[in-house]
Amino acid sequence: MSLESLDAPITAVTVFPDRARITRRGTVTLPAGEHRVACGPLPLGLLRDSVRVSGHGPAAVAGVNVITRREAASDDAAVTALEAQLRELETRIGELLDADTVATARERFLARLAMRGAGNLAQGEVAAAARFADGLDEQLTALHRDRRSRELERTDLHRRRDAVERRLMDLRGSARPDRLLAEILLEVDSGGGEVELELTYLVPGASWISGYDLRLAGDRLALTWHGMITQRTGEDWPECQLRLSTARPAGALTVPELDPWFVDVFHPAPPQVYGMTVGGAPMAAAAMPAPAPGAAPMQAMAPKARAAVRETSAAVEEGPVAATYTPLKSVAVPADGTAHRTLIATFDLEAKLDHITAPVRAQEATLRATVRNTSGHTLPPGQAALFHEGDFVGSTRLEPWAPLEERELALGVDDRVRVERELVRRAASRATLGSTRRTDAEYKITIANHSPRPISVTVLDQLPVSRDAQIAVRELHAKPEPAERSDLGVLTWKLALPPGAGAEIQFGLRVESAKGVDIAGWRD
Repeated sequence: MSLESLDAPITAVTVFPDRARITRRGTVTLPAGEHRVACGPLPLGLLRDSVRVSGHGPAAVAGVNVITRREAASDDAAVTALEAQLRELETRIGELLDADTVATARERFLARLAMRGAGNLAQGEVAAAARFADGLDEQLTALHRDRRSRELERTDLHRRRDAVERRLMDLRGSARPDRLLAEILLEVDSGGGEVELELTYLVPGASWISGYDLRLAGDRLALTWHGMITQRTGEDWPECQLRLSTARPAGALTVPELDPWFVDVFHPAPPQVYGMTVGGAPMAAAAMPAPAPGAAPMQAMAPKARAAVRETSAAVEEGPVAATYTPLKSVAVPADGTAHRTLIATFDLEAKLDHITAPVRAQEATLRATVRNTSGHTLPPGQAALFHEGDFVGSTRLEPWAPLEERELALGVDDRVRVERELVRRAASRATLGSTRRTDAEYKITIANHSPRPISVTVLDQLPVSRDAQIAVRELHAKPEPAERSDLGVLTWKLALPPGAGAEIQFGLRVESAKGVDIAGWRD
């Protein structure tokens, strides 16, 4: 069985939210018979169970195996020479260490010999003792001199060994690592011919997320939808057929089933003597910050303005639970983890504009757009940049947006709508015998429209809500009458203000409490 090589570059990529499907295509001409066709190298992290082969031509696919090909030892002459040099250096360093060991043993022997000879020579001739001492001095001096010489040589050898090891690391690092190959088994019909093969596989380390530009112009909201693609799969993607899918492939799918729901008499666990833990109440989730303040809407553009450049849109295929988008313009995505943007769609949505303010929290008016998704697309969640004409005013988070679903979008603070709230009166009476304590408060809210067009403003304020029967809250008056009152004390006014006009809202409340009851949570 012959082994052939298939040149199959990447021709298509489908990116899912957490992985990607790669398609490679190539053509090979084979005679009749059984053949093994190797395609690669492939990324080491691919999901082996996902590898599939199809194609066209006079052949049948008998199977496909994913194999790891180990690279043979390098026969590069430079590497071989450096390895031999490294062995020589290591050998010489070992010889010097052996010489030091021998010298240390000889020094110990001379020390013992000096102790024994000193006692014997103490009663002999002085000249003989002096000659013995001189001989010991010469030998010990020679030992120390040789040790210093070996230390210098060893330092030089270590330096040379480190240099050789660094050079070897550089040469070995440039060698190709182990490769992953797909080995396709083919049975070619009699006569042979040209066989076109398509190899597909899934790889982790790739993802895409949605990003949006929301641009308000008059009462139209232009929505531009981008796909942000990143990948660290180990192979670069060239400009090819790129598709973005909202599907989420899973390793194992099952139909949900319910187990029986049992209830029983509660039996407390026996007390623990050790291993006790101290519990605490869960913290409440922090509220999301409001959109950043921004510039007010711009005036309408001059009627002779040039037409804006056109943007392409992706083709869409809607499935039962997901959609796949094919951008008209392909992009190359290297495997370096950087984000690459491609356009998915752009469309205009009708926006109903008004202002909303809650001066008890912030004395400012936010421009609000009530928008219905008439695009026909189910928009995935993503970060959205907000623009008034050409001015960037902030960003917000878009949650999943279904077709025909209506959303409220905050488009930034409009500084041309002035809002003020003030406490104009507060009176408190002390409780007497058998009576209650009263606290009266009256507030005034003023709104002024300094924009050149009429606006609608929704004003929100609130009354305190009692959580104890000993405290009672009453609304004394409200002018004008609120359009809505909620069970939680929220008052809603809806005002229509012509250009340059203003409005005033006044309301009062009373809080009564029993004698000796202190009120918590009061604010002006």
